[in-house]
Amino acid sequence: MIPEVDLLLLLRASLAAALGLVIGWERESWGSPAGDGTIALLGLGSAVFTALALSIVSNQADRIVAGIVTGVGFLGAGVVMRQSTGEVRGLTTAASVWAVAGVGVVIGTGRYLQGVLLAALILLILIWEALPIVSGIGHRKKRAPGEELSRPR
Repeated sequence: MIPEVDLLLLLRASLAAALGLVIGWERESWGSPAGDGTIALLGLGSAVFTALALSIVSNQADRIVAGIVTGVGFLGAGVVMRQSTGEVRGLTTAASVWAVAGVGVVIGTGRYLQGVLLAALILLILIWEALPIVSGIGHRKKRAPGEELSRPR
């Protein structure tokens, strides 16, 4: 028989990994180097570290969460790339990685509904321009690197 504390840890880790998998799948469908597996593992790790911090050293949980944020920042920096054209790619994926870590921390504290709703909000933001109601409004003009932004007069 698995102790209740271990089951809760597995539940939290599984939920955070599943939500990260969905968000990572969306990123991977756009050709991101950090895809479903990477982002799922990130959510899982964040939830596990947070849950363990709360159950083992609850007075040090803030330090554990700060360590998660620092580590995820390092991973996010690895996703951002500068192309030979000067274009910077990967910022949205880096932000997604950071946000999924936040979802993992929230789920690691046992706030399941909030974690699911935050993951849904992340997905909504990521697919925003593909929504029929938004895509019908029109697309913004993309600028070439170094091109000045001009406002209509």
